Amino acid sequence: MSTVQSATAAAAVAKSAISLTAGAGAAFVPRQTFDVSSSITRSYYLGHHHAALGRMRQMLSNVGLIIECRDFRVPLTSWNPLLERSLAANPAERARIIVYTKRDLGPSDGSAAAAASNGQSSAEVIRTLRAFHAQHSHAAAVVFLGSGPRDDNLYDMMRKSKRGNDHRGSSSSLSSSSAAAAAAGDNRLLEAIKTVARERDALTGLRAMVVGMPNAGKSTLLNRLRARGMGLPKAARTGAQPGVTRKLGTPVRIAPAEGSAVPGSEGLGEGVFVVDTPGVFVPYVSAPEDMLKLALVGCVKDGLVPAVSVADYLLFHLNRVDPSVYVSRFCADTGGPTNDVHEFLRAVATRTGKLRRGGQLSLENAAEWVVQEWRRGALGRFLLDTVTPDTLADMVRRADEPALSMNQARKKEKEARKMRSEMKRLGGGGVDAPAA
Repeated sequence: MSTVQSATAAAAVAKSAISLTAGAGAAFVPRQTFDVSSSITRSYYLGHHHAALGRMRQMLSNVGLIIECRDFRVPLTSWNPLLERSLAANPAERARIIVYTKRDLGPSDGSAAAAASNGQSSAEVIRTLRAFHAQHSHAAAVVFLGSGPRDDNLYDMMRKSKRGNDHRGSSSSLSSSSAAAAAAGDNRLLEAIKTVARERDALTGLRAMVVGMPNAGKSTLLNRLRARGMGLPKAARTGAQPGVTRKLGTPVRIAPAEGSAVPGSEGLGEGVFVVDTPGVFVPYVSAPEDMLKLALVGCVKDGLVPAVSVADYLLFHLNRVDPSVYVSRFCADTGGPTNDVHEFLRAVATRTGKLRRGGQLSLENAAEWVVQEWRRGALGRFLLDTVTPDTLADMVRRADEPALSMNQARKKEKEARKMRSEMKRLGGGGVDAPAA
């Protein structure tokens, strides 16, 4: 078993324990550690991931820009060093833009989630990441985007905007402030891409490739760029589960050719085209907790990691952040917050009617439902990674390590277990063997 430490939440936990109770008036104390089974699945690197990566390498000679998507809720864990190594190049040959998606699902200023996340609001995390990328010259631009409107809704909004119609009353559109924020983020990214195109100054325009981990928002991003830049409907299929895109797409125009009537097309040559790609997972996830993080945000297919385990990890974070988020909805009549995932899921199943045949509560269905609630921002908004200069430096160190295949990692873990057993047999149980 490996133990996940949560020292950064101490202040928020203390506040929670003062105001929340469990059982017969006893102060509720959230778990300070989360025990993760070392036998948890550690990979989602599929055959079409490997094939797609090979095809990307073949196309690189025609690509002038890599747009890498990372999930803002796991800004470190959704960083895929394999993509970085495979598609790296001299900046003079190929530029890079990093896009952190789903920024609106992070903690707001002054929220309990910010207090529990080492006192970091989304704005503070963004400043830390910007400074880090600027220091290491990782990219031509770093952009943070919220979820934004659905692809078809955005197309309708852009079409009505061109006709001068007021779409603010549409029930499917975002609030005016959210829509404005989404538009500002999309336009910043478009301008960054156009800047790269103008610097390349090629008559044939710019060819870009959007890459990232599974379900990081690549296809959605392509559709948003197409709607903003061209006012055209979606070109890429999207879905809530990873694996919707299984092969490289055809180039999609997101910016018009130079000389068109569209403002801002100056210096773009034949325009800007973007190729959608399948998400590529890392061959092996060394830290068991990281696999739980990726399962919780939807980076791996639901069911690969047991739903109850994922819900338990969510409960662990909810208790650290703000237990009242779920207590008011599910547990108000059952004694308040709890560290017991089965008790939590029974309360969820009772409230939401998640039943099996015969009227028995279905904890599995309740677990799947509650995870989906969190993913859409309806059950607290917080980060699963702690973003500090130290954690970023550690991620750089880990990224520089040679990537292990599943077989190599299993062999390394087996050797580590054998060493620990041997040391325990010799009376050296207090000394740990190197971690796999």
